Amino acid sequence: MLHTAYISLGSNVGDRLGNLQDAIARMGELGDVSRVSSWYETEPVEFTEQPWFLNGVAELRTEMTASALMQGLLKIERAMGRERNRPKGPRNIDLDLLLFDNDIVNTSELTLPHPSMHERRFVLAPLAEIAPNAIHPILQETALQLLESLPMGSEVRRVDKPGSTSSE
Repeated sequence: MLHTAYISLGSNVGDRLGNLQDAIARMGELGDVSRVSSWYETEPVEFTEQPWFLNGVAELRTEMTASALMQGLLKIERAMGRERNRPKGPRNIDLDLLLFDNDIVNTSELTLPHPSMHERRFVLAPLAEIAPNAIHPILQETALQLLESLPMGSEVRRVDKPGSTSSE
């Protein structure tokens, strides 16, 4: 059975764009990367004393289970040298499983939908770009509705090339 998953990607250390492109290439081993959003330059949240992030979202069509996919994403992070030294701290790659079909999962290994996705502009802006009608299975709102209902907050700018802002 083919599943649809949405994965958030982020990097704020080293070659941010190169890290994200490398991660997307590696995700091809987990399924078919069918869509990738534009890149968004975003200011850090929670732990703010760190470089800005480059973020995006990819749609992956896969035959894997949600749990197996999450393990595959963690394996990619480790293979790319991700070190978890500080929660919410600087990182060369961050892969978060946002949605997996309409599944609701709450285990020690995995929570779906991602527990804070509906509060994060840096997740919702790229998700709404490629899947505006993707439904949050608990809140029963689309990615676009969730994005539009967010209060103003951290800055999120779509970029053509990292370091330059688009005309949006």
